[in-house]
Amino acid sequence: MSAAVGVRPRATAPAPAGPVGAPPRRRLSPERVAAGLTLLALLVASAVALAGVGIDPAAMAASWSNAERFFTRVGGIAFPDPGDLAYLTALTLGLVICGTLLAAIISVPIAYLAASNTTPGAGWRAAARFVGVLTRAVPDVVLAMVFVLIFSLGTLPGILAIGIHSIGMISKLFADAIEQIDEGPRLAIRAAGGSRMQEFSAGVLPQVMPSWVATVLHRNDINLRGSVILGYVGVVGLGMQMSFAFKSLDYGLGLGYALVIFVLCVVMEVVSSAVRAAMLGIAPTGRGIGDRTVRAVARVRRAAPGDLADRLRRPWDRSRVRTAIWGWVAVAVVVGSVLVCDIHWSELITVWAKVPAIAAQFWPPTFGNYDAQTMFGAMGETIAIALAATLLTLIVSIVVGSLAARNVAPNRGTRAGMRLLLVLVRGIPEIILAIVLIVITGLGAQAGTIALAVGGVGLLGKLIADSFEEVKAGPERALAATGATRLQVYAGATLPQGVRALIGHTFYMLDTNIRAATLLGIVGAGGVGYYLLNASQGSNYGTVTAIVLMILVTVLLVEGIAMWMRRVFR
Repeated sequence: MSAAVGVRPRATAPAPAGPVGAPPRRRLSPERVAAGLTLLALLVASAVALAGVGIDPAAMAASWSNAERFFTRVGGIAFPDPGDLAYLTALTLGLVICGTLLAAIISVPIAYLAASNTTPGAGWRAAARFVGVLTRAVPDVVLAMVFVLIFSLGTLPGILAIGIHSIGMISKLFADAIEQIDEGPRLAIRAAGGSRMQEFSAGVLPQVMPSWVATVLHRNDINLRGSVILGYVGVVGLGMQMSFAFKSLDYGLGLGYALVIFVLCVVMEVVSSAVRAAMLGIAPTGRGIGDRTVRAVARVRRAAPGDLADRLRRPWDRSRVRTAIWGWVAVAVVVGSVLVCDIHWSELITVWAKVPAIAAQFWPPTFGNYDAQTMFGAMGETIAIALAATLLTLIVSIVVGSLAARNVAPNRGTRAGMRLLLVLVRGIPEIILAIVLIVITGLGAQAGTIALAVGGVGLLGKLIADSFEEVKAGPERALAATGATRLQVYAGATLPQGVRALIGHTFYMLDTNIRAATLLGIVGAGGVGYYLLNASQGSNYGTVTAIVLMILVTVLLVEGIAMWMRRVFR
């Protein structure tokens, strides 16, 4: 009795509503559902576009006789006189370097205003972001058309077209780098009474300089490949001579120029990696042929006898000397580029008198002799080509990019082979692929789609490979420890972690393909580019404006969707 007095009855715990140990389900927000449905709709649209393009491998194989006749007509690859070739090569490199440098200089204040942690206010940030989007959306070939009209032939149209178009991407990446800095140094300078300029020069610039140098060098590589198409609208250099050769049916000489451009692109990647390693004092970490070459040379130098004393030196002293040397080399290259371009600086002063009359020719926008249905249909074909090419690129790039990733490839040989393939594909300008494919398949969207798809594999495959190599190794090791196969580790750990980056890279590829599809239409690969070239050659500049506005609206729409997707799936 007494023992039972102080005993309290135990409270009965409520029975669990679900299975014991089951984790709570994450509630899907309506926005994520909408984003998923949007992705599905874009995937379906891409599949429909790919079916509409009508790529028929059997018909392409049957039309191989066209390629045989083409190569028979070519006979052999021809090259111009060595002196002329050297001058044209130097001229092309000069205008590309000058254009990229111009964009880099202008992008610094734009990036400062666009970065959320340095901008003076929301209005400044919105204006700077709009300038970046606008310059990125207007194709460089359209800018080149306008500047050729203003300055006539010469290097200035190419320099300004490359520079203004590159501002969009360089300023965006510059601003992203500023937003990722450590705020400590900048805030400390502000607390000590430093000005905004001192905050930027001492607290921001030292942190972002490595990223900025890499961005400029990468953009220079892209501009070198893009300079080919500018030759079709009057920009001097290798691209113009290649266009003359193909238009005059001198295919051997045209392919010779194309081969020189391809070699230049590969060499430029090697040089870019060497400059990054030398000027920044860091070893390149990429997997491209340039970074691999620089690392191989560094290994040979480390293995050389008598190098022990050098290795015992403080890295800062050696890096400081190396940076100074490469800095002077960079200055010499820039000065040489300006000299070889032979810029007529007086034109920059006298040209303003021509601007009002020329601007009046571009306004108001009009479809001219074409009806609205034809023009919107051509723009729809351009979008369809971009969607179809992006889908093909994504399918192939997932395979090639995965095998090029160190944590996915079955062995080093496979990874090295896939990386080399990506470099070779990335070095071939899409317009050259389109010209060759047009010879085989004829004019139309099929050639443009295949050219964009093949060219896109080089870029998207590299981005996917780098993203997969950067995923956390923990989940992969955990699955491998349970006895999972390599394919199961890839499907259960690597791919799920890389999906977010994969979505972002795919939208970037779609954005790029829309602009590139427009340019490929200039050589007969389908889409609105054909009408753009006709309008410019026929001096129907109101039609050029109407086409540019259609492209601008499309690019802004794609970029808006991409920004929304990145925010939702963040």
